[in-house]
Amino acid sequence: MSDLSERYQKLEALITEKQPDVDLPRIRAAYEYARKAHASQLRKDGTEFLSHPMATAEIVVEIGLDEDSVCAAFLHDCIEDAGASGEEIEKLFGKDVADIVEGLTKLSQVPYSNKEEEQMENLRKMLIAMAKDIRVILIKLADRLHNMRTLDYQPSEKQREIALETMEMYAPIAHRLGMQKIKWELEDISIGYLDPIGCKEIKEGLERRQIEDEVFLNRTQDRITQRLEELGIVCSVFGRTKHLYSIYRKMYGENKLLSEVLDLYAFRVIVNDIGDCYNVLGYIHEMYTHMPDHFNDYINYIFCRILCRYTF
Repeated sequence: MSDLSERYQKLEALITEKQPDVDLPRIRAAYEYARKAHASQLRKDGTEFLSHPMATAEIVVEIGLDEDSVCAAFLHDCIEDAGASGEEIEKLFGKDVADIVEGLTKLSQVPYSNKEEEQMENLRKMLIAMAKDIRVILIKLADRLHNMRTLDYQPSEKQREIALETMEMYAPIAHRLGMQKIKWELEDISIGYLDPIGCKEIKEGLERRQIEDEVFLNRTQDRITQRLEELGIVCSVFGRTKHLYSIYRKMYGENKLLSEVLDLYAFRVIVNDIGDCYNVLGYIHEMYTHMPDHFNDYINYIFCRILCRYTF
């Protein structure tokens, strides 16, 4: 069994786990269609082209999109790179899948006279696509994420161009859609190509203090969890080191050394009741002395955004 066949078997198992009622034969048909359509094509790294739609489909499943989205992820390059037609895809997989695939194709098919014009037109097209079917943008983010993960095989000038576009356009869209993990990864990979020397320094600094950081994170997470349990608050506590680009912005935006960055760590407390948000914040302020000049009330910020959304 080939590597891609094994990956597909694992993907089917994951789909079954996440969506027990999904039509697996339909998804397999999309996989087989893509496999035949891209049979003679290779990526720049020498791997089968099918590895890209496979990876895109894996990300789509991980973020919880529906059956049509998984099919479209497998098929998303078939029109542009393999000569398939929207009519054939619609006949085999339905109108929704065909519309998503054609929407993804249109995002990358218009010629431009300069980079600024291209970026503005791309943004316009993505906004239109979001209005028609948000799944087009979600799959495009999955597509871009895998392309960023394999960017090493592009020429250096192309790497910087794609990284800058990702930083300026795709990461902000992921942020607006609440896809923080994808946003973080897009930013971290992008800045690695835009400033490899600065990122190398940060990575080496974090590696030197990795054991110390893990001890601190685990100890603090356990302490917060224990205290909130004593107070009868049902919650989950997660601790992490801030992601690379977040640290990079603080260091180079504020001209600081890594040792001078005050908020290298983040702790997230998930509660079941809205009223517990400020309760937990108050208890944590009792445990740790907060710095007024460095405190942002994101709870109030989020509530205000929700109120504005439903008021207007």
